[in-house]
Amino acid sequence: MSRFAASKTFTFPYGHRIEGHEGPCRDLHGHNARVEIECEGELDALGMVIDFGRITATVGKWIDEHWDHRTVLFKDDPLVTVLREANQPVFELDRPPTAECMAQHLFHVAQRAGLPVTEVRFWESEKNLAVYSER
Repeated sequence: MSRFAASKTFTFPYGHRIEGHEGPCRDLHGHNARVEIECEGELDALGMVIDFGRITATVGKWIDEHWDHRTVLFKDDPLVTVLREANQPVFELDRPPTAECMAQHLFHVAQRAGLPVTEVRFWESEKNLAVYSER
């Protein structure tokens, strides 16, 4: 069985913490993330699953506007108020900002943009990878 897929990779720095974690991830810290958005489907008349520019214009733009150089926190984290009062950019998630939850969030961003996304791979560092798909 043949399969066509196309992936676009983005990199960006962000900060976060996992409130309640028993290790060092409980403290505010930063990462240089790498995210891969995979789309799958039939080839169009030009021989593409999707134009890479479309992924950039949707998911890439969203990352730039919401996560790049920002602190990503769980919406109930008390640091949200502190950082907002200090005029620091914060993005609030409905779940803890783990690599797994951030991968899932980006998957849904891509879906809402109408992309044929099949998988999001989220490296919070060179050694730590989380993958989300709905297969």
